[in-house]
Amino acid sequence: MKPPKIARLFALSATVAALAGCQTLEVRQPTIDQTNEIRKGPEDRPQRSITGFSHALRCMDTLLLDYGVRDITMLTEEISDETKKLNAGTRDMLISSVSDMSRRSRAVRLVAFGKDTANVISYLASAQSATAYQAIPLYDIKGSVSQFDENLVKNQKDVGIGFAPFINLGAAKDAGSSMLALDLSVLTTSDMAVLAGVTSRNSVMILKQGSGIDGDAAYHKFGINYSMNLAKAEGQTQALRGLVELAAVELIGKLTKTPYWSCLGVTDPKANDETRLEMFDWYHAMAATRIELIAYFQNQLRRRAFYDGPIDGEFNPAIDEAIANYRAALGLSREAVLNEQFFYAFLAADHTKIKRPEQPARYIAPETVAAGPAAIPVAASAASASPAAAASATPAPSAPAPLKLSVSAPRQQTRFARGEPISLSLAPSQDAHVYCYLQDEESKVIRFFPNRFARDSRIAAAQPLTLPGAMRFQLTMNTKGVPETISCFATPRDVLASLPQALVGTDFEPLPGATLDSIRVAFLKASGGTLAQENFRVQAK
Repeated sequence: MKPPKIARLFALSATVAALAGCQTLEVRQPTIDQTNEIRKGPEDRPQRSITGFSHALRCMDTLLLDYGVRDITMLTEEISDETKKLNAGTRDMLISSVSDMSRRSRAVRLVAFGKDTANVISYLASAQSATAYQAIPLYDIKGSVSQFDENLVKNQKDVGIGFAPFINLGAAKDAGSSMLALDLSVLTTSDMAVLAGVTSRNSVMILKQGSGIDGDAAYHKFGINYSMNLAKAEGQTQALRGLVELAAVELIGKLTKTPYWSCLGVTDPKANDETRLEMFDWYHAMAATRIELIAYFQNQLRRRAFYDGPIDGEFNPAIDEAIANYRAALGLSREAVLNEQFFYAFLAADHTKIKRPEQPARYIAPETVAAGPAAIPVAASAASASPAAAASATPAPSAPAPLKLSVSAPRQQTRFARGEPISLSLAPSQDAHVYCYLQDEESKVIRFFPNRFARDSRIAAAQPLTLPGAMRFQLTMNTKGVPETISCFATPRDVLASLPQALVGTDFEPLPGATLDSIRVAFLKASGGTLAQENFRVQAK
């Protein structure tokens, strides 16, 4: 009887040994594979992190170009994690998101501000004797990761069998959901007050499966669900990046009043409760004083070549005509009325498909009209008269006087002490659009007018403009005493939208590769040859 028992024990021992061998192989092989992946890692090409909102950022870049948004300057403070559960560079995510949103438009300039930046600024100040900012940013982004609730819903399943002490087999599967929220707001730097309505409050539901090895994130905005797959080594940090990108789109869209929802998949904003309320709030906030609403359409219609006149928030015959023409182009009645219907239609329109008129509606100053027909520029009178009437008019209108521009300092000063402030007066011979650039002591070219403080390039002949005047920047003689050149260009109409974007850039920021000669050539082409240029040479005493 003993031999059979010994045989059974031997067979069982062999089975256990075989199982143990298989278990050893199953543990070692993944370890070897993972080790090889780690060794191979540095050899792989770096991969860009693509999220569900990467396309929206590029869409916003195009949208900002279309709406003529420029010179939006912002500080961003350290975006803290109030939950103390995430270890992620939220501010760095915001910086890269805004950068992607401004690749071509150069619409937003974001300055990182915080303890690390303070050290950099101190270094630059001592090494280069340079100020931290050449002009004061207008806005500040403030906020935090405000909520992170883990395991709101958790489900775990386990199954196992055992034959102690030889065999223990088991399997487990678990899943859990967490909620992550980000709150950001925009403040004005003049008084650090929160801009009403320019906030972003969004959350994401994170589903983890298999102990966090894989899962997905679900965002909800405008009644649309956006999803993101979370692969190995990602998780809540990648979900946070999606939240930051969504917040960047929303904040810049609200601040500039551009229809950002079109970049998030909303095709009919009037059919969506959130977007309809957003447009309602925008319209009534601007219409409360009327000036902001009129100025908004003066800027937009001038950019789209339907209007040529001042952006002053006041009705005039030219803007009335431009509004009527654009309403007709959108299929609305030809009325000079800025009502909600027109505002909604304007935000929902594809403006690239609207044909521009041969001539914009041109503004004629009341004093010019009072002076008589002879004082009205030929271009303006010809736009409102038929060819036959123009041909039969006697006497024939004289040729318009050439456009001239004067750029001068008080008492005709041209020499300044090092660090001395410089004040300039710009006076065109007729109402014109003026653009000023500085070639500094390092031959870098910077646009400083129009700028974030004065966005309208139009200067009336009867009202010369003083730079910097009340604008929150300074023109000073450089501390090296190296001569600098200021070049101002005047054109009869606004041509900034027709210039290469590389020559527009962001105000007070060097334009890579630009020279005053290349800028002059670009202005000549954009203006059709009707251009006045005046240089002012800044020299040290």
